Amino acid sequence: MPPSLHLLTTALLLLVSSVHFPVETAAGILPTFREAPAFRNGRECPQRHDPSSTIHIAMTLDATYLRGSVAGVFSVLQHAACPENLSFHFLATAHRRADLRRTILSTFPYLSFTLHHFDHNLVRNKISASLRRALDQPLNYARIYLADLLPTSVRRIIYFDSDLIVVDDVAKLWSIDLTSHILGAPEYCHANFTSYFTSNFWSNPRFPSIFNNRNPCYFNTGVMVIDLEKWRQNRYTLKLEYWMKKQREYRIYELGSLPPFLLVFAGNVKGVEHRWNQHGLGGDNLEGLCRDLHPGPVSLLHWSGKGKPWLRLDSKKPCPLDSLWAPYDLFHHEPLFSDS
Repeated sequence: MPPSLHLLTTALLLLVSSVHFPVETAAGILPTFREAPAFRNGRECPQRHDPSSTIHIAMTLDATYLRGSVAGVFSVLQHAACPENLSFHFLATAHRRADLRRTILSTFPYLSFTLHHFDHNLVRNKISASLRRALDQPLNYARIYLADLLPTSVRRIIYFDSDLIVVDDVAKLWSIDLTSHILGAPEYCHANFTSYFTSNFWSNPRFPSIFNNRNPCYFNTGVMVIDLEKWRQNRYTLKLEYWMKKQREYRIYELGSLPPFLLVFAGNVKGVEHRWNQHGLGGDNLEGLCRDLHPGPVSLLHWSGKGKPWLRLDSKKPCPLDSLWAPYDLFHHEPLFSDS
């Protein structure tokens, strides 16, 4: 090797060795975050220790989506009129749970939260392969078990996915009247409902008959308001598990935890304004191409689909709407060059 080339190679190796790359890997190496400011209640807020004034919010927590979860929590706090009245319930498997707790404590020192253990064995033999590997992760099914994982004193919950930001006061979503319904969510009745199930489903006369006397519409399970008390009374977890077992036998759908919710609840959902789930910003489940907002006002932006804003921003190939997510990103970027 010529001396000049050897010197250049050595210099490049020294440069690379001095750069710190926070990486999220299968091993669960956690990124670091800046500390969020403290958000306090205004004088008009009810007493924070009054259980009737507490807003309960559930989200999953893992190494892969941690950056999205942190941004989501930050956005909720920033736009809440009474942030000290919020109580977060994080669902996590045993893997790195202590590290995840430390991350939340250091990033949100003033946050009221509980970390609940989700045993992945609950769904070990109930999951079948989907269009996208991320949809097959056990934690993606934790929303089915909210009524079992949370204490019975929590009678109502908002469930949020980890790839969204809230740009409105979450109390408005919390206060919707579910009437006699178990679940509230934005519905999209213009969507092709038949496409969410395979030909195996539609060709078996027993399966489509469950929609008799119902007008089923698609809804996205990344944003839901759930009456946990009625859920427990009517044992809806078992009803969802029933369809997960049927899926293993007949291969009746291909989209993870969503179809069981459609099978059990579609046509019996309390409709919520579409502003509370501007979903699909991550594109489809295969390519993750850029998309525009749906027409109308916006209270929540949801990057459902393959493309996630933090990955696209890091790759220097963001979609235009990813710039709306960036201000809520508390990820601590290491300097390119280290003094060490």
